[in-house]
Amino acid sequence: MDRRNLLQSLPGLALIPAAIWAAADPETAEAARSKTTVYELRVYHANEGKLDDLIKRFRDHTRSLFEKHGMKNVAYWTPLDDPAKGKTLIYILAHPSREAAAANWKAFQADPDWVKVRDASEVNGKLVDHVDSTYMVLTDFSKAI
Repeated sequence: MDRRNLLQSLPGLALIPAAIWAAADPETAEAARSKTTVYELRVYHANEGKLDDLIKRFRDHTRSLFEKHGMKNVAYWTPLDDPAKGKTLIYILAHPSREAAAANWKAFQADPDWVKVRDASEVNGKLVDHVDSTYMVLTDFSKAI
């Protein structure tokens, strides 16, 4: 490398310690990650009498398959009050980005393990009538989850 190229690269080299520091600092790394993270709120409306089977499928298979495909399981809920009580599963997933979410779902839906689990769980009929999905980002005053 000649002297001119060396001198031109020095400003870029000055950024390396800052990048290393940022990567090593958990708060800084978390802040950077949370700016691109998208959360997906999903509401599953189970067919009559199928909620327990749906919950079992999530407990035994779906959650681990989500993780396999880059989706972070945040939390799962069932409503206590009517009209959703006994027929609704609500959960939140986290994805590194909106683009990653699309890729994650595509890979998940094509996974032979998922297809096998889904088909086996629906041998006596479909578990889900329909799904509502909403992508969300954290507000600037919310702590990353």
